[in-house]
Amino acid sequence: MRPSDSGMAAMRKRFSSVCSSPSAEEDSASLYDSVSISATDPANEQEHPYASLLCCHRVQDSLLSSNSSFTRYRGILNWIIILLVLTHAHLFLENFIQYGFLIDVKKVLEHLIEDNCNWPSVNLLLGGAFFSLWFYTALGMKLYSYQETNHWYRQAHLTDAETDNNEHLTFKDLYYFLLAPTLCYQRDFPCTPKVRINKLLHRLLEMVIVIQIMVGIVQQWIEPIFQRSQNSFSSFDITMKVEHLVGLVAPTHFLWLLFFFLTHSYLNFCAELLCFGDRHFYGDWWNATTLISFWKNWNIPCQKWCHRHVYTRLVEKNVPPSHAELLVFLMSAALCECMIALPLHSCRLWVFLAMVFELLVAVFLGNYFQGNYGNGLVWLCLLLGPPLAVTTYFHDHYISFPSQMSDYGLPVFLQPH
Repeated sequence: MRPSDSGMAAMRKRFSSVCSSPSAEEDSASLYDSVSISATDPANEQEHPYASLLCCHRVQDSLLSSNSSFTRYRGILNWIIILLVLTHAHLFLENFIQYGFLIDVKKVLEHLIEDNCNWPSVNLLLGGAFFSLWFYTALGMKLYSYQETNHWYRQAHLTDAETDNNEHLTFKDLYYFLLAPTLCYQRDFPCTPKVRINKLLHRLLEMVIVIQIMVGIVQQWIEPIFQRSQNSFSSFDITMKVEHLVGLVAPTHFLWLLFFFLTHSYLNFCAELLCFGDRHFYGDWWNATTLISFWKNWNIPCQKWCHRHVYTRLVEKNVPPSHAELLVFLMSAALCECMIALPLHSCRLWVFLAMVFELLVAVFLGNYFQGNYGNGLVWLCLLLGPPLAVTTYFHDHYISFPSQMSDYGLPVFLQPH
């Protein structure tokens, strides 16, 4: 029997109410459960037995679209990790087949204790141009912060009891600051209650392992690429430049990440040894959605020093904040250039230009790349920016001064068999 028009209208109303109810937004399992419940529940005897299955659509975005609030990408991350491991395993295998096994830790140790244990290579390593320049640069920044901060203390409007600051002007206080993993001085640093020996040994083991991995990457991966070229990067044609740079992307980026982790281990080792409490040495720069956010988070001690002793002083002299930020960035870029170029006796502005290029990218493309896209742009710049610029300096030094390098293009203390 054909139902009446009023019955059909009532049925459509019931179905539309089902489609607009919250139960229609649940997954298929809950829908099937609701079917079984509605079939047995006497209160729902008047409902159509398949009413909950008639509406399976609602307004929603695709999971991978930019408007979606979906964030559970762990499976994709696992897939990327496995793919990277397999891809680079192929590269390592190809490198091993072509060049053989070049990593030799024993040879490194032999060179470190050569010449009847006089350790000339250790002296070379500790007194080398890179380490000397980094050491004296950090020392200069620390001493400047020390005198500037004490000048601020003397200028502070305090009571007579609080202005007796001579008790802090001691060699012990100064030496503690010089050894502490920070560039900014203050009185009464926050301290931890005691030295944890297990943490100290843990950090020391991390440093030893990471250094060995870095030496292995240089010997096995980067050096063969250097050997294939006989000219400076500046004299290559565009095709050869691209080929060499693409080949150096992965190993140089791994070295950069390992150097970051080595810095993490070293700073925490020093902090644990000195009971230094503030161990906020970096932020979550890997989640940065802009290059500016990355620069502010990847090196907190240096960023604090620049903000405290350069940016603030410029603003006090009526320099606009935006101009002060630009001057601080250019100063940092010039300092990075000097730290790499001077020890290698070559100034070709690779590092400085790479950082300036990143600044232009941040200014002109920052509004177009936000969120996950912005984070992807940051990682792309990290892959193609400073690590490759630094490597080009080493490559050109390898070509220009072959007599200062070993048969494999490495300093003596890194030479394999």
